[in-house]
Amino acid sequence: MEKDVVIIGAGASGLMCAIEAGKRNRSVIVIDHASRPGEKIRVSGGGHCNFTNINLTSENYHSSNPHFSKSALARFTPYNFIELLNKHGIKYYEKGSGQMFCRNNSAEVIKMLVEECEKTGVQILLNHSIEEIKRNGVHLFIIKTNHAEIETESLVIATGSLSYPVLGATDIGHKIAKQFGLNVMPSKPALVPLIFHAEEFKRFKELSGISIDSIVSCNNRQFRGNILFTHRGLSGPAILHISLYWNTGDNLTINLLPEMDIYKIFMLKRQSKMKVNNLLSQYLPDRFSNTFCETYTESKMLNQYSDKELRNIAHQIHNWTITPSGTEGFKKAEVTLGGVDTKELSSRTMEANKVPGLYFIGEVVDVTGQLGGYNLHWAWASGYTAGQYV
Repeated sequence: MEKDVVIIGAGASGLMCAIEAGKRNRSVIVIDHASRPGEKIRVSGGGHCNFTNINLTSENYHSSNPHFSKSALARFTPYNFIELLNKHGIKYYEKGSGQMFCRNNSAEVIKMLVEECEKTGVQILLNHSIEEIKRNGVHLFIIKTNHAEIETESLVIATGSLSYPVLGATDIGHKIAKQFGLNVMPSKPALVPLIFHAEEFKRFKELSGISIDSIVSCNNRQFRGNILFTHRGLSGPAILHISLYWNTGDNLTINLLPEMDIYKIFMLKRQSKMKVNNLLSQYLPDRFSNTFCETYTESKMLNQYSDKELRNIAHQIHNWTITPSGTEGFKKAEVTLGGVDTKELSSRTMEANKVPGLYFIGEVVDVTGQLGGYNLHWAWASGYTAGQYV
């Protein structure tokens, strides 16, 4: 077969790129090894597709080049995607901090994208595994799958990355980049739960299921939200966010009572015979308060503590410091940090600077969004951008 454009990956970025290229009357084929398109879209937002965030800026993205995403994000905004949903009659709603979800389910978005592909004559080949990619001269690529051989002048890599291996995620996109001499930034799990060290695990393993509204800080970044104790460590929105900026060996500092000054409350109750764990249980989950006091102080009556001791307890509450041993890995990660070095790509077109006709979009690129619809929007925006040029 001969096609103007071959896109490897029938996910969010690949389908968006196909739609835009198809609108330009390019002959487009999308290849995926899965049996259905849009598998990561399907699980996004707990099945309700957190498709964008209306408050997004480039500041919501982590990359070795923080400016790289600006061009694509400016050209395809959250309202551009919302306009597409309106066109297809898909209902949606906002859920805190600009996060946009489908009212029904993610399948509606996948159906919409497939229908848009069909309108522009895009062909989608599923159950096709890539066996070989090579150059045919200067301007053409030959893609060999287990079922076909296709020749094209524009090859788009929209393969995603290592997160969600249960959905078939692989590092094939990184391998293709390396094959053509492009630098790939080291990959690691991101938006992922963190694991306690052995000593902390012993202390806190019985707290699984407890959730506390907190501020979590690391490497000059901080996020407000719930932390959730798991059977292995910590999860919850604030932890998933901070995992983007946490590196092995780094401390996390957690303010467990961001709305109040617990030392002032101690001073107000200074003469009380109430035990400190019982006082803390008025503001924090009972099981946590008891474990915290067992770990960091004797649980005495308030009138038995010195001012210094109460100040130290308050400091622990507002600056609880832990050092995770690691993450729960790609199996539990929502995205992959790292990927194709943005220095290798044009931010205007997503084309590789030294390999004309080769494009990289979506999660395979070293651009990773925070939690809350940012990563799917990067897929739409980068796919849209490449679709104007392939």
